[in-house]
Amino acid sequence: MNVQYKTFKYGLTGFLATLAIGACQANENTQSALEQSNLKKALYCMELLENRPDLEPSHRINTLRKECFAENYIQHSPHVKDGRDALLSLFAKRFKNRPNLTTSVKRTASEGDLVWIHQHVKRTPDDLGRAVINIFRMKDGKFAEHWNVGQNVPEKSKNNNTMF
Repeated sequence: MNVQYKTFKYGLTGFLATLAIGACQANENTQSALEQSNLKKALYCMELLENRPDLEPSHRINTLRKECFAENYIQHSPHVKDGRDALLSLFAKRFKNRPNLTTSVKRTASEGDLVWIHQHVKRTPDDLGRAVINIFRMKDGKFAEHWNVGQNVPEKSKNNNTMF
């Protein structure tokens, strides 16, 4: 093969690879307006729910009721009663009993009407905490349905990776 042909061949291959990577990244990074809106609203509600001890608990609960949870909210966690009022009652108690609880969002995703939020939840500043993934189905900008999974953060791990 002559040098010009090799240069053309490798140049064309590089160009096509760049186009393919760009197309994949564009597809991965594009979200519909609804997905963007749902994710933004879910993060706003999660911040209000988990990280606003500066607000009066009754104000937080009323805001969450009006802005964040659908009237017919469905709960899939087996240790939480179904319905918006049951959940907000649980959080009202938690605001009182665990004022130092904090949550930090590690990663998020949205697709259609679903939003995923990966979080590090700590009861106290010294607590190792839990890794939690919440999945919400959004309807009209509110949490309509919820699933979650979680596991404790161990003191030692069998690998050098973190849970976050």
